[in-house]
Amino acid sequence: MSDQNAAPSAAVDTAAQPAAQTVVQPAAGSAAEWTQRYTGAVMDTFGPPQRVLVRGEGAYVWDADGKRYLDLLAGIAVNALGHAHPTLTAAISAQLGTLGHVSNFFGTPTQIALAERLLELSRAPQGSRVFFTNSGTEANEAAFKMARRTGRPRILALEGSFHGRTMGALALTSKAAYREPFEPLPGGVEFLPFGDLDALEAVFAGAVDGAATSDIAAFFIEPIQGEAGVRSLPAGYLARVRELTRAHGTLLILDEVQTGMGRTGAWMAHHLPQIGGGVVPDVVTLAKGLGGGFPIGAVVAYGDRAATLLGRGQHGTTFGGNPVAAAAALATIGVIERDGLLASVRETGSYLREQVDAVGHPLIAAARGEGLLIAIELTAPVAPAVATRALEAGFIVNPVNPTAIRLAPPLILTRDQVDDFVAFLADLPTTAADLTPAEA
Repeated sequence: MSDQNAAPSAAVDTAAQPAAQTVVQPAAGSAAEWTQRYTGAVMDTFGPPQRVLVRGEGAYVWDADGKRYLDLLAGIAVNALGHAHPTLTAAISAQLGTLGHVSNFFGTPTQIALAERLLELSRAPQGSRVFFTNSGTEANEAAFKMARRTGRPRILALEGSFHGRTMGALALTSKAAYREPFEPLPGGVEFLPFGDLDALEAVFAGAVDGAATSDIAAFFIEPIQGEAGVRSLPAGYLARVRELTRAHGTLLILDEVQTGMGRTGAWMAHHLPQIGGGVVPDVVTLAKGLGGGFPIGAVVAYGDRAATLLGRGQHGTTFGGNPVAAAAALATIGVIERDGLLASVRETGSYLREQVDAVGHPLIAAARGEGLLIAIELTAPVAPAVATRALEAGFIVNPVNPTAIRLAPPLILTRDQVDDFVAFLADLPTTAADLTPAEA
């Protein structure tokens, strides 16, 4: 690899020098300097960065001051293969060196091959099709439009849901603090209590007793709610949803943006018997881990009915399904298969939960989740303080709510790395009062 800091040779065209001077050296400057520049240039939607990260390798990242962290969040379930995975980076580089982008007036072999692989992994029947996007919220936006195409006015979602930040996806997201600043949102969305079978039965009974059978276009569901604290649907709930939606001609749309592509130890969380019970949805949305860190999302429409809801000219995308993103996704899928990561995720996730439960710490109630999508439930509302302590100790975690820490590490996480983190948990202060006032 060439030295990016080396002075240009005399043979370099001086006309290129102004552009070369704009190249930013990733490790140049301290974390404090980068943070100051961040706050002066980046819109303040996330607050100041907790750290400025400059490189990664495997399950680890390093900040601008050279400190190493075990990344137990993986970009919020995105970096499925960790950081700088050689197979992934080689695939992206090779594709970019061949064909980087074309409009969707044209197809590419990588786009087509990826669509075929997703239909296979999704267990989609004959007549199914894929629409590619750049993110999870865009995938849910497309699915929202598919629901609208049924001509029915009502759409159901669950309390605690998070489906994205664009207007349609936001309309499906239950948290008032996310929704209210942007109202009026697209209408017709109703939120049912999470996992409540009586409420589920009642809403579909009402749909029959009302006008047509039925006026409910779609039911959007996350098999495991990530933003709500890694809450899995109760056993049997999704199976009953499928029975009712099929009986009423209602689309069952599963948001597998966070839970799909191996995160739970299965290609899709609804493939797990304890969650899905063998259900076949009408639509599944994917993103996050699909590209191993490269932005890509997808909508998988199951069967002819769902696959034909959006016709020519009714939806589109500039970058969705571009050959580089498709190559990244194919490489990610290939590594998951080649290295047996689905089984590894199940085993490592089970080990992590067992070890957390075995700590016996008074601030730790239990660990829950599937595969490597895990929440550590705390006995007091100190999750932000625990996350701060973890960062100081070299671990990246997410205080998803005041009493829960979310973990969504790379699928390559090892038992030794789990042990390092569990040792940190064991050394936490034993009471909330022992945390500093600033943290608490």
